[in-house]
Amino acid sequence: MKSITINGSQRESVGKKSTKALRNAGQVPCVLYGGDKPVHFSAPELAFSKLVYTPNAHTVVIALDNGVTLNAVLQDIQFHPVTDRILHIDFYQLFDDKEIALDIPVNLVGNSRGVKNGGVLRRNNRKLRIKALPANLPDFIEIDITPLKIGDKVYVGDLDSEKYRFLHTDNTVVCQVKTSRTAVADDDEDEEVEGAETATEAPAAEA
Repeated sequence: MKSITINGSQRESVGKKSTKALRNAGQVPCVLYGGDKPVHFSAPELAFSKLVYTPNAHTVVIALDNGVTLNAVLQDIQFHPVTDRILHIDFYQLFDDKEIALDIPVNLVGNSRGVKNGGVLRRNNRKLRIKALPANLPDFIEIDITPLKIGDKVYVGDLDSEKYRFLHTDNTVVCQVKTSRTAVADDDEDEEVEGAETATEAPAAEA
């Protein structure tokens, strides 16, 4: 998985007054959990743009001014209700031998047969939550929708990977092709119907 580096400064004071002063200076107060104790730090708000304002998933390298470097993932973020400015971010520390749960975007590839015939592709889940070791976290989960006909669905149970496991039930629908007013039958369905008609007409011709 791709990683983004955040250069931050460790915070000594974590009171309301110091937090307000940080925000007024364009800094975002952050906390890193998961280690021996929480690590409080701050970083410029602009440093988080590629991490927050993107549909992609990333791991984070937190490089502190005291020389300490920590690997993490974004856990929670708070925005101002009016201005949408970032108020606070929580991170969770990564360890090479410890699994982490993370939401991974779903990437659909191919052209569905059902959509070509007028069906409508519906994306039920744009992200799926998985659990894996940090080294096995994928950038995205790719699904080939080319064979999907009208009425077909892709379930979590249809997806397989040895590197991670899904934190959803097998019957969770990821995407599907629904019918529409302009939909027509798939080619192979037409062939089946024609074959059935030929079979019923053959005895009559022999008679």
